[in-house]
Amino acid sequence: MEARLAERTDARTLEARIHQMHQRDRWGAIAFVVALWVVVLFALVTMWPLIENGTIKTVLTIAAALVLSFNTAAIAAMLRHYHDDKSFIYGLDIMHLDEMRRRKRR
Repeated sequence: MEARLAERTDARTLEARIHQMHQRDRWGAIAFVVALWVVVLFALVTMWPLIENGTIKTVLTIAAALVLSFNTAAIAAMLRHYHDDKSFIYGLDIMHLDEMRRRKRR
């Protein structure tokens, strides 16, 4: 009986740790995407008055749009994958982190 109770408590603790790690990674990825958009748009707006050739402006606009759209889509796909497999991904990380902590204590 006590072993089952301990297993349930460990499972809840593990799920809480998995959720916490997933949320931290999720916010980091979102912050990266926001920073990417800010930097690319800032660079485009800053350089815009210095470029006189309309063709170059068009190429830069298309390139910036492609970089932003592909990177945003890739991060969104990564977040979906992490959400779907978070128990496996983060459970494995937590197992290795706990083992490293145990070895350091010795």
